[in-house]
Amino acid sequence: MPRRSFVGAPPDTLLFASVATLVAIGLVMIFSASSALAYVDSHDPAYFVKRQFVWLAVGLLCAYGAYRMDYRKLKQWAPYLLLAAIVLLSVVLIHHVGIVVGGARRWLGAGPLTMQPSEFAKLALAVYLAAMLSTRGDRIGSLVKGLAPLCVPPLLMALLIFKEPDMGTASLLVMTAFVMYFSAGARIAHLLGVIAVTLPPAALAVLASSYLRARIMVFLDPWKDRQNHGFQVVQSMLALGSGGLFGVGLGASRAKFFYLPEQYTDFIFSVLGEELGLFGALVVITAFVVLAYRAIRIAIAAPDSFGFFLVVGCTATIVIQAFVNIGVVTSSWPLTGVPLPFISFGGSSLIVNLVAVALILNVGRYRRVDA
Repeated sequence: MPRRSFVGAPPDTLLFASVATLVAIGLVMIFSASSALAYVDSHDPAYFVKRQFVWLAVGLLCAYGAYRMDYRKLKQWAPYLLLAAIVLLSVVLIHHVGIVVGGARRWLGAGPLTMQPSEFAKLALAVYLAAMLSTRGDRIGSLVKGLAPLCVPPLLMALLIFKEPDMGTASLLVMTAFVMYFSAGARIAHLLGVIAVTLPPAALAVLASSYLRARIMVFLDPWKDRQNHGFQVVQSMLALGSGGLFGVGLGASRAKFFYLPEQYTDFIFSVLGEELGLFGALVVITAFVVLAYRAIRIAIAAPDSFGFFLVVGCTATIVIQAFVNIGVVTSSWPLTGVPLPFISFGGSSLIVNLVAVALILNVGRYRRVDA
């Protein structure tokens, strides 16, 4: 039977519920994980969760706009979004312009109004590659005419982010791009060839940096330097281990009392595992799996190739980052400064991820059905 597309289908209930669950858990855990530090710094235990509520409101407004628009218009905007992302990534590296926090120059803005260009870059790259792959067709099977030219934008953006330094987000861009290339039909041999060419200089760049080299050494054996470089990972594993099956109780974490650095941002999953135990951790992991599964279903039913690749790209940016973050806090992935989507504190990450979900649901509105 022929297929047709229509507009007006309701949002995917399971996908929507999984994201809503993650956001709700995030708000509760941000309050729990940050309350002690917030009280010491500002005498307001709810300081950080109040800010997250503000960013959530902004993110929901942006997401609603992204959901209501015709996603196909993004195809013509894709080059401009990519250019804007590259410009912002370049500007943040300028001294006295980019804001330095924790030794990394990753933010633009002033006071409480700051944004992280690398978060915007992930979404811009997904839109751009979706637009390009939708016009490539079978040419993606050619290394010279198809794959190689499309490797330039993500590698350039990854290099700019790497210089901040932010090895984690740089690697996420590359992994997202490779997922999209694979879904477009790129040959495995070509993808392996690109990895073979780019991996040696990337490894040399990591080894040349004492900061990044230390992170690799921590991954190999965090207990060897547990009072210095390995301190954060060791404290994370101690927190997770003390949670047991059902946790020590919501709000009862000991690690959040200045034992575990970044306890409400990059390492919030450790506090979650301590307070809610293995059960709570599995709820979060299951929510991300459901999100991925329902998004794949939407991609398969997309009415056009641009919609398909857009969903794949948006899904990859969220799900890969989630499992990299979980890998870091469990010491099964090298230490990287990437937040847990929807759960970690942070405005830029929350807004971008909500918009990405909205675009996935947007494509779902035009899904193909049997006539």
